[in-house]
Amino acid sequence: MYDFADLKGKKVIVVGGSKGIGKDIAVSFSRLGSDVLITGRNEKDLQGTTEELRQHNPNCSYLIGDIQHVNEIYEMIDQAHSRLGRIDVLVNNAGVNIAKPALDVSEEDWDRVLDTNLKGTFFCSQRAGKHMIEQGIAGKIINIVSQMAFVGYIKRAAYCSSKGGAVQLTKALAIEWAQYGIKVNAVAPTFIETELTQKMFEDQTFYQDVLNRIPLGSLAKPSDVTGAVLFLASDMANFITGDTIRVDGGWTAI
Repeated sequence: MYDFADLKGKKVIVVGGSKGIGKDIAVSFSRLGSDVLITGRNEKDLQGTTEELRQHNPNCSYLIGDIQHVNEIYEMIDQAHSRLGRIDVLVNNAGVNIAKPALDVSEEDWDRVLDTNLKGTFFCSQRAGKHMIEQGIAGKIINIVSQMAFVGYIKRAAYCSSKGGAVQLTKALAIEWAQYGIKVNAVAPTFIETELTQKMFEDQTFYQDVLNRIPLGSLAKPSDVTGAVLFLASDMANFITGDTIRVDGGWTAI
């Protein structure tokens, strides 16, 4: 019987772990006894979430960093590694979407979305992978992507492009780092019901369109995504790499 006991004492970084899906992932790891370090740009959010993490495991902490800038990524991952002593699991959760019709997307919009969702994911993985390889750690890297990596949707030209790229990146890193025992996978959620998306779903036409595309008939919850992440981080998934688990209620099965 599996109980995720193997995650106790693991050293886990959750990039973008202060709120929403990232917070749920981080809290779940801490409840299982993992030493969790979260990153983000808003120190107040980071402090609040870290206090919650420490209720389950006092060895949890945070670092401030903006993954749009490679120099900040390197400094952040290096500091995290120094603080944790090693990196067993990296969860790349930070992401952004600028919802605009394709004709209205500016170069600044495009760069912000791609720099965060794709470039940031790569360079976080690169730096964490370097530390894993140097220490001989057969670690796990888990990228939070999106069902939009597999289907198109309105006002998401940049977002779909970034998440599609992240799925291909997941495969490329999995193949290259398999020789070191590092497993690289992704989780692709559908629309998630969080306080961050609440305003978006006030548009009833949009909300109903989303529900109509999900055979299970409801939005996903953060815990639905977390379950897939914990599975991939655990020993149950030790022979899975280069794959993407779709947590989409059947949207992409149609």
